Amino acid sequence: MRLRDSLSTAMLRTTAPYIEALEGMGMRTVMDLLLYFPRAHEDLTQMQTITSAKVDEKVTIRGTVSAIKLVRIRGGKQMVTATFTDTDGAIADVVWFNQPHVKRMLTEGMEVVLTGKLTIKGRKLVFLSPQFEQEGQRPLVHTGRLVPIYPQHEIISTKWLREKLMLIKSAIDEIEETLPQEVLDDEKLLSRKEMIRALHFPADATQTAKAYDRLLFEQMFDLQREALERKRTWQGIHQDRLKTPMDVELIKDLFASLHFTPTNSQKIAIYEILKDMEKETPMSRLLEGDVGSGKTLVAVAVMANVVRAAGQCALMVPTEVLARQHAEGIMRLLTNLHSFLHSRTKKPSTFPLPAVALLTGSTPRSEADAIKRSLATGTIDIVIGTHALIEETVRFKDLRLVIVDEQHRFGVVQRERLKEKGSPHFLSMTATPIPRTLALTAYGDHDLSALLEKPGRRQAIETRVIAPKDRPTVERFIDHQIDEGRQVFVICPLISESEELDDVKNVEEEAKRLRASFSRRRIAMMHGRLSPQEKQDIMRAFREKQFDILVSTSVIEVGIDVPNATMIIIEGAERFGLSQLHQLRGRTGRGDAKSYCFLFTTKQDQANSPRLKAMEEYESGFMLAEMDLRLRGPGEIFGTRQSGIPEVFLAALMNPELITRARRAAEKVVFPGTDSQVIL
Repeated sequence: MRLRDSLSTAMLRTTAPYIEALEGMGMRTVMDLLLYFPRAHEDLTQMQTITSAKVDEKVTIRGTVSAIKLVRIRGGKQMVTATFTDTDGAIADVVWFNQPHVKRMLTEGMEVVLTGKLTIKGRKLVFLSPQFEQEGQRPLVHTGRLVPIYPQHEIISTKWLREKLMLIKSAIDEIEETLPQEVLDDEKLLSRKEMIRALHFPADATQTAKAYDRLLFEQMFDLQREALERKRTWQGIHQDRLKTPMDVELIKDLFASLHFTPTNSQKIAIYEILKDMEKETPMSRLLEGDVGSGKTLVAVAVMANVVRAAGQCALMVPTEVLARQHAEGIMRLLTNLHSFLHSRTKKPSTFPLPAVALLTGSTPRSEADAIKRSLATGTIDIVIGTHALIEETVRFKDLRLVIVDEQHRFGVVQRERLKEKGSPHFLSMTATPIPRTLALTAYGDHDLSALLEKPGRRQAIETRVIAPKDRPTVERFIDHQIDEGRQVFVICPLISESEELDDVKNVEEEAKRLRASFSRRRIAMMHGRLSPQEKQDIMRAFREKQFDILVSTSVIEVGIDVPNATMIIIEGAERFGLSQLHQLRGRTGRGDAKSYCFLFTTKQDQANSPRLKAMEEYESGFMLAEMDLRLRGPGEIFGTRQSGIPEVFLAALMNPELITRARRAAEKVVFPGTDSQVIL
């Protein structure tokens, strides 16, 4: 039997439907079947007696069977009954329902091992449909050992798999190693053969634990090595053009032009990025920061340094609304820097005001063509827009830096397009704090910088979980706050009414209700079905205080900056993850006034949810992200629950020590001779 042999009815002593079911599960060869690993193991090694066994708990007992009968019961069904006598002479009845074949498999006085639950029926002890194996005929497969449990399937059962794997066990000797020997030695891992044998045919729990460690380590190692190889490929280009010296005095002047003091985290992140950009290889870095942690200032500092060195920058964002907002904020900071330098020297500024352009899908054709010509000739220093910036028709004279402000990883195709534009330094920014272990996995091809503090004197946002009965009290408070000149966001999970989710708030109905409840107030709606121009117009009007309340879906989750909006109501809060609730909460607290976040639940008892109460207790997005990871798991956070990723692997994503080990090992293999820089 060879690893590449196709699975067949003769090999597995089975029928065609089972072979077809295996093919449907992606198993066509002996190798495929050996690599179908159990999801867990059940310890059935402890043999007990009828006297010592606990009722209604799974136990394994040796003994003999007698008085075996096939009995017909109501409805034409059948059951097999027998008397079981254990090695101490204690007796129990045994019943197998709807398994007439058991009668053919048992003989009078046969020595067997039974595994199942003992129950009390009247005055008798009864084994209900236990698994059984004949004692002494062959190694036990289903009982009396550490038993593998395989993922559930409608046709292929765990018991069936255990029996068929015994038939191909000898092929394990052909398995080849997939990890470098130095990694096996350094990490003290089982060989691949030993791992597969220990998972399917474990000798003891210690060996099984070592096998899972090897399995999870290798899966994480492969992920990390793939990420680091992408990084090596990205940084494999060496160009003197990329070297961008750090202008320390310019950064000091930028800080001096601000009305607040930058945080230590901002200063460290700027330093890390600028040090990367002094190299002749393209930078690949992720900047993760909590809501309001000041990522924009970091981006402006880095772009100003590039412009001073006569390079060009591109900032890409997910939406046109956010692109316009960034353009306004960045121009404001750069103008302040330019004015500060001019006022200090009383001479023409040593930092000419950079030429900044906004290029989006709604930019008129003639204007877009003019921007593209200016980018190609180098007369535009900074361009801000959506992913259209890296399309083939957009060319640069000297694109030195690309910044992507979105939480999803920048794709391989986009990286290839950047290479065509000169392989610039690359900085990705995310407003969703990611636990560092997950960041090393999800963004493993980036170096990491984190903003852990908030600049300025922003007050903490007071957060309260509100049950339905308390709605009138809170709405009176909100009405009073609007009287004080404040504005409100109201977030609903749905755009319009849904028959399947009739108790879930939607934007259209809630706006209608609020217009009746708050008849004196000006109310607007925003959601994903509106055009970019419509959303832009609504946001501008809201920012200019033409509306008191903006009812929206979570489309406002990222990047919307309205300092006068000091309250946010999140309807159906129980339907959102902690990280998303935190992002939405961050739409407030952007000015000097006290801000509030009210989490309205659909039902009364949901107001006591420990998960929602965590929002009242914690302001740190990193802390909430860790809690979200523990409560929901990485499968829901990364959307992998339905993608076939084994539960054991999802658990590995929550194991900092394993991820660190895998990262260090991968770095030694991909970048031999360098010291590991993994810090968690």
